[in-house]
Amino acid sequence: MEFNPGFDTAEDGRALETFLRGRLHSGTLAAFAAGIVHGVARHRAELDAELDARSARWPVSRMAATDRTVLRIAVHELRHTDTPGPVVVDEAIELSRRYGTESSPRFVAGILGSLLEGRAVEPQPPAA
Repeated sequence: MEFNPGFDTAEDGRALETFLRGRLHSGTLAAFAAGIVHGVARHRAELDAELDARSARWPVSRMAATDRTVLRIAVHELRHTDTPGPVVVDEAIELSRRYGTESSPRFVAGILGSLLEGRAVEPQPPAA
């Protein structure tokens, strides 16, 4: 979605589902991943506002695409799933280490750490 702004999770949902099932080889994991993708798309403005508030010197629009995507996923997971915060942060750091730049893990850890420390992220029940 980051590199293809025309991608619509509703219209392109079948292609997304096929892609996720092929990569994850599990219906349960594919459903979880699809929920994350749809949730990030649905709440993108809210997620970006929250990230902008925590990274005043580096707004979302200036973040590297990989860092921005990892952070959106993590904040969505913190807000809309029952995954424990430390697990979300650890996974986000691992994603940034694997797909980002050398400085990405520290950047991601700093922003997500401030979210957890400040209790700025209140878990909400998953959307139906």
